[in-house]
Amino acid sequence: MTVMQRAGRWVADHVVMAAAIAVLGYMFLPIFFVVLMSFNDPRSRLSYSFDGFTLDNWLNPCAQSGMCGSVVTSLQIGFLATLAATVLGTLIAFALVRHRFRGRSATSILIFLPMATPEVVMGSSLLALFTTAGVSGQLGFWSILVAHIMFCLSFVVVTVKARLAGMDSSYEQAAMDLYSNEWQTFWRITFPLVFPGIVAAALLSFSLSFDDFIVTNFNHGNTITFPMYVWGAAQRGIPPQVNVIGTVMFLIALALVLAGSLAQRRRA
Repeated sequence: MTVMQRAGRWVADHVVMAAAIAVLGYMFLPIFFVVLMSFNDPRSRLSYSFDGFTLDNWLNPCAQSGMCGSVVTSLQIGFLATLAATVLGTLIAFALVRHRFRGRSATSILIFLPMATPEVVMGSSLLALFTTAGVSGQLGFWSILVAHIMFCLSFVVVTVKARLAGMDSSYEQAAMDLYSNEWQTFWRITFPLVFPGIVAAALLSFSLSFDDFIVTNFNHGNTITFPMYVWGAAQRGIPPQVNVIGTVMFLIALALVLAGSLAQRRRA
């Protein structure tokens, strides 16, 4: 085999891996830029170039007025929306997969509609709903929470439903053959098998809630979440502390994913 043939075979064997690395690098490039800019010492608020290295942004992340308050608000809404959407979505997923009832197919289709509907349509529809209900003058924390639960619910149902559909029912049948009742079978067999899907759905819901701007913009009233703060700050220059918050959230998400992978390896 000639050198050119060896080189051609090596390229053919590694071209898929090289393409995957290139795509991942392109996807993570904005994140690397956010991490880099968290150490930036800009000459002016309107500067988006790296002008100098500093640790002041990390030492004083709450230097900008109102930013940390908006982060706390987003965390509160994200936690409550994730909790409610995960519980309701898990129950709906079990009902759709394990039970036969009239309107089951129509319910499955309706579950997908919020995912397929543009967020502008959903945000304006929720605003119209709140206005019709006579609470348009009381928009704020609770209206945002209701909106986030509604659009996170579909993602939870789809994620948990996929986990349930791919689960082998023979484990549950074996437990029932060994004189386990339905309650014991659920907590010792079904729930541990579905739990990774529930956790994935909860993490997805939290990221969607924390990151949402369009639906929140229609229904926020006087409540300012972190995406709303960033949008308002962009009018006069985004402070570098925003990149610090973005970097911290990325590191937390990365730590959770790594912890989940390590836990699965230990179980295996």
